[in-house]
Amino acid sequence: MSQYLPITRLDSAAPDFSQQLDRLLAFSVETDSAVQFAVAEILAAVRSRGDAAVLEYTARFDRLQATSVAELEIPAERLAAARQALPLRIERALTTAAERIRRYHEHQLTQSWTYTEADGTLLGQQVTPLDRVGLYVPGGKAAYPSSVLMNAIPAKVAGVRELIMVVPTPDGVQNDLVLAAAAIAGVDRVFTIGGAQAVAALAYGTETVPQVDKIVGPGNAYVAEAKRRVFGVVGIDMIAGPSEILVICDGQTNPEWIAMDLFSQAEHDELAQSILVSPDAAFLDAVEAAIARLLPTLPRQAVIAQSLATRGGLIRCRDLAEAAAIANRIAPEHLELSVEDPQALLPSIRHAGAIFLGRYTCEALGDYCAGPNHVLPTARTARFSSPLGVYDFQKRSSLIQVSREGARTLGELAAALAYGEGLQAHGRSAEYRIE
Repeated sequence: MSQYLPITRLDSAAPDFSQQLDRLLAFSVETDSAVQFAVAEILAAVRSRGDAAVLEYTARFDRLQATSVAELEIPAERLAAARQALPLRIERALTTAAERIRRYHEHQLTQSWTYTEADGTLLGQQVTPLDRVGLYVPGGKAAYPSSVLMNAIPAKVAGVRELIMVVPTPDGVQNDLVLAAAAIAGVDRVFTIGGAQAVAALAYGTETVPQVDKIVGPGNAYVAEAKRRVFGVVGIDMIAGPSEILVICDGQTNPEWIAMDLFSQAEHDELAQSILVSPDAAFLDAVEAAIARLLPTLPRQAVIAQSLATRGGLIRCRDLAEAAAIANRIAPEHLELSVEDPQALLPSIRHAGAIFLGRYTCEALGDYCAGPNHVLPTARTARFSSPLGVYDFQKRSSLIQVSREGARTLGELAAALAYGEGLQAHGRSAEYRIE
């Protein structure tokens, strides 16, 4: 064990490995009752009192006084000025990342389609963008311009008409990186409100904040609970848990690279999960030694140490095939295949939010500038869900245009099924077209 970090070591050959892995993975995204009660109260207040409630909660939680919500809207000129004020290197990095993200997501655009049957009946699907989307951006201690790009750009590529961003600014402190990213991504309006009250304003609409059709973006436990509760009134992207990384390595990658890859997610928060799976026990030892050696060099070492100690893991497996099976069971948010031939292992992977192929593809590149979205399913939800994308900002309507001849054929079928279900009006409605 490292003197710095008692990270969990597991061996797939152990008779109780399955139970040990379950304990390592155990995590609930449920919020406690105090959070649920507070959020329910905030949602009800904003829904009934609109702007007045938003102003009260903004003053209470962010210590930001305003006489109207309109005062909390940041004008477009301020966004442009924030971009202009950035150091050239940072502005170029944001702009280049934005272009890469846009180019990738343009490949996801889905088009409307139709086909016509022999009797003239037309069937198809019409794809249309959402009208208005709300984007929540965390504020306070950390700035996440990358989240602005990853959430806003797919919406714009999809054709969303209006994108409303909310970002808390405690004590009135605005972050130029976040505002510049909003300008680059083409965000239409920005309000300096946050927390459950911002989610409520977007979901229900107020005198000043327009109601949106969907809310996307990360937030704390109060934001997550608010999104959960307003789902159905509006759409949401997902309820995300702590960040996760799983690395499969054949033992031939530099151990320090792998240690730092594990750190890259552990530094998010104490509940993040970083796991390494390898058939090479000596390599696991080398990575653990690298963890102990490199950890003191990082500013967020306390957070990383706690994350690795409570939820991290080094797992020895029999071979890479078993490593892939373990990965599918974990269904991680981020999966690195740090092996000699990642393409050969790829067909064995069924469940992962994003897959990083090869020794030179660190997860951090995906967080910022590779192009694919970094909003990914967590807490094993990659078994049934996908990264955020253009398709999350489009909706599909079925198209049905039945010809006179088709009405006879389909009418008989529909009537038979309707009468079988005891729905007489359905049957008669279909039969009228036959007659």
